[in-house]
Amino acid sequence: MTEKIYEQNASVIKFEARVLSCVKGKKGFDVVLDRTAFYPEGGGQPYDTGRIEGKDFQTLAKVLEVHQRDGEIIHTCNHPIEPGTQITGVLDWDRRFDLMQQHSGEHIVSGLAHSLWGCENVGFHMGTEVITIDFDRPLTEQQFAALERTANWHIWEVNLPVEITYPSPEELAHIHYRSKKELAGRVRIVEFPGADCCACCGTHVTYPAQVGLIKLLSMQKFRDGVRIELVCGGRAFRYLNRALEQNVQVSRLLSAKLFETGKAAERLLAENEALKAQNRTLEEEHFQNLASQYAGAGDVVLFASELSSDSLRRLCDAVLHACGGRCACFSQIDSGGYKYAIGQQNGDLRALVQDVNQTLNGRGGGKPDFVQGSVQAGREEIEGFFRNRRPEG
Repeated sequence: MTEKIYEQNASVIKFEARVLSCVKGKKGFDVVLDRTAFYPEGGGQPYDTGRIEGKDFQTLAKVLEVHQRDGEIIHTCNHPIEPGTQITGVLDWDRRFDLMQQHSGEHIVSGLAHSLWGCENVGFHMGTEVITIDFDRPLTEQQFAALERTANWHIWEVNLPVEITYPSPEELAHIHYRSKKELAGRVRIVEFPGADCCACCGTHVTYPAQVGLIKLLSMQKFRDGVRIELVCGGRAFRYLNRALEQNVQVSRLLSAKLFETGKAAERLLAENEALKAQNRTLEEEHFQNLASQYAGAGDVVLFASELSSDSLRRLCDAVLHACGGRCACFSQIDSGGYKYAIGQQNGDLRALVQDVNQTLNGRGGGKPDFVQGSVQAGREEIEGFFRNRRPEG
């Protein structure tokens, strides 16, 4: 049985051990040690990585993954190591400390949500970018904000040492702790005094202050409760730095102060909407003038440059009411083809559109008397199609 150093001291970066076995596995070489500080994936926490050194600090193998199978901790390595070899295990501390910050932050947030509003943590995922926590009941925006404030107050002001214990069954019966399932055997209790008490096998900081910062990013409805995204420690620092960098760029582009970019963006949006409305009015006048040129012309095929799908629809609608026949409008798209809008008052265009899509490599549809879509064909092909097509009826 491998001694689990990480359960007693999560701050161990280097350790001495002996190789018990090494066999070829699916992803490399599966190495078992007599003792290890490498945490195996479990309890929502990803595995540690690092390296195994021999004499004179020579790297014998990289530790790619760590898993627990059949009671053994398997270190998947990129090279084999002879059983009996005395080694030094070296953790990737940046990765481990990041995971400790995220996991400890999750405990603090989950424990406070439980004590304040009775929320049960029913799902937890520690991703490479963010953490997600699923609670079984909804929270208001005010509670969401209060949860973040209280969690940070705890790590900055309370900051009592994290306690890890292995209570007896009798002691455990009198402890109020969080757990997603019934537990049997030796139970490891991780307590953040004043914030959380939970059964957990993962690695944690020694003091809450080592979490540094907890930033709740979002909250959305999930089943009967909510899903919260958050980042802690170094991740929170990097996230806020990126957000600041973006805001600095926006403030320069809008010639606005850092804390006034929101108002500046609102003004810009309002100006943009006013310009859109003005452009739509001018467009409508242009479409009506163009339509008047086709009054009574019967079937019409038009090509217009760089119109949106909505503008193309409105152009087609204007012309078909004037021409008295079928109107087919086309506007070129970036892929080299054309988007189309085809309409006819009280007409049935289904056969025509099927023919258009088959002949001109297109797709689209709509109502019997008005359809929209796109074709992968050139202007000459489109004009030739309508020129050679026999008139309906």
